[in-house]
Amino acid sequence: MKVLILEDDLVLSEELCKFLTANDFTCDKVYDGEAFLSQAKMQHYDFFLLDINVPKINGLEVCETIRSYDKTTPIIILSAYGDLSDKKDAYSRLADDYLVKPFQFEELLLRINSLLRRKVSTDSPSEDVIIIGDLKISKADHKAFRGNQEINLTVKEFQLLVFLAEAQGRTVSKQQITEQVWEHNFSTNTNTVEVYINFLRKKIDKDFPVKLIHTRSGFGYYLSLVQ
Repeated sequence: MKVLILEDDLVLSEELCKFLTANDFTCDKVYDGEAFLSQAKMQHYDFFLLDINVPKINGLEVCETIRSYDKTTPIIILSAYGDLSDKKDAYSRLADDYLVKPFQFEELLLRINSLLRRKVSTDSPSEDVIIIGDLKISKADHKAFRGNQEINLTVKEFQLLVFLAEAQGRTVSKQQITEQVWEHNFSTNTNTVEVYINFLRKKIDKDFPVKLIHTRSGFGYYLSLVQ
């Protein structure tokens, strides 16, 4: 499990990382909100820990930005602000939990593990549902969503999306796509695959900061949170 920490107290940040690493987490840390958002888009993380009072972009604004494209990755706010109004503000921006400083690291670990267990059960409701970041594909209903927004897809676009998603981040070639999605109904020399990949990108990626559909030049295409 990989955690990204936003904390400008260098001593606390280092202690948190050491504790989490000792408990089998991989940990990255940044010290301002701008760096956090940049790092969160470059790599996949299973958990976010956010201080509020940090440079450049505060933790609450970071939380709100993350939630604009990622509704599922757990977020815990770690803050010296303990008033009920502060907690309400954090929860209104869709933070999952709020821990007031100073806190015991063991309690933080209990809360992290509880949220991760809940996320696993939510992410795997059935074999008919595929979830990648904020992308949810319901094979039974033939529907796709990013966040709370339903994406309107044609039959072939949906079949192509499912094929890419079921590859679980592996690159699939143009030949594999034509065999599985079109069942050899056209020549691989045509640009049909490229056209449909472009259709999907416009619908799945264009209006979202995190792009999911990627090209591996000379090899094919893959769907992943990480480029």
